Amino acid sequence: MKKALVTGAAGFIGSHVVDQLTTMGVQVRATALPNERTDNIEHLNPEIVRGDMLDKGFVREIVQDVDTVFHLAAVYATWMPDWKPLWEVNIQGSRNILWACKNADNVKKVVYTSSLSAIGLLPGKASSNETTPFNQYDGLPYILSKYLSQQEALDFAEQGLNLTVVNPAFPFGPGDVAPTPTGGIILQMIDGGARFSFPGGFNLVDVRDVAAGHILAAEKGRQGEIYILGNENVSGEEFSKMCAEILGKSDRVIPLPGLLVEGGAQLAQFIAENITHSKPLLNPKEVKYTSQYAYMDCSKARKELGYNPRDVRISLRDSIAWFQSPEFLARQNDAVPMKASVKFG
Repeated sequence: MKKALVTGAAGFIGSHVVDQLTTMGVQVRATALPNERTDNIEHLNPEIVRGDMLDKGFVREIVQDVDTVFHLAAVYATWMPDWKPLWEVNIQGSRNILWACKNADNVKKVVYTSSLSAIGLLPGKASSNETTPFNQYDGLPYILSKYLSQQEALDFAEQGLNLTVVNPAFPFGPGDVAPTPTGGIILQMIDGGARFSFPGGFNLVDVRDVAAGHILAAEKGRQGEIYILGNENVSGEEFSKMCAEILGKSDRVIPLPGLLVEGGAQLAQFIAENITHSKPLLNPKEVKYTSQYAYMDCSKARKELGYNPRDVRISLRDSIAWFQSPEFLARQNDAVPMKASVKFG
């Protein structure tokens, strides 16, 4: 790998991919939206190009003279007043980059970033893997968009494009500038949420390990294969206890009944849609998904890629430290409000 394109480069995972590629001595071309902040990657001195993934001309230009493409640009949102931008970017934007890569003789490898949410969930606390059939068709638009775009990517691999799919779990760690919806969970913990535990469970992973997994997929990932980039499965109660311990609070947490959480989400969505017209703290489809046990088996990535993630407690400590840091607080104070449709990566 000599020169790589990273789309969604200023996003949470994307910025860490840029960081690690730069450390390896790889030349990096990093894409960002025309008005998107890129101060989180500028110090790495990548070639920053600005444009829209829906612009086919722009997409054709950015794949020129690179040998590897990491496609991370996507709208990651759990609530939007209008879901159209999410569908356009996550489906058509991805289709544009895939066609451009297929038609560019110089592109030798594509790593396509999907999501844990594009993997089906098994009943109870059983761990899903890359072969578990998708079964979340009535979930959040984000979830369905990632599954559909993943299937298109796999179709391109079947047609000869040397493409590997990676499915990050719930990433935490430093540098979550937006913050992402997963980072928002940590902020809720800091603001007092660590006293409560929520139904369900999920797979935690360090964002730096996810970035390393992307690079391993470029080097060792098999064409047309999916690799889950996760780490440890934890319940809502275990997660709250870990956060409380790191924050120096009592690790005694209060379980919130599922019906109470669901009712609160229904009320929050009604207020958001009819009164505030802003993102609710929770919405019913988000609660439905997170109330399940999104447990994952990451052994395929460990075995085939040499993927070796760190202890998630390190990730949570570093994530909490980031959200309490002067750098993050200063950024929030001078941030210009952005629509959810332009939060990429």
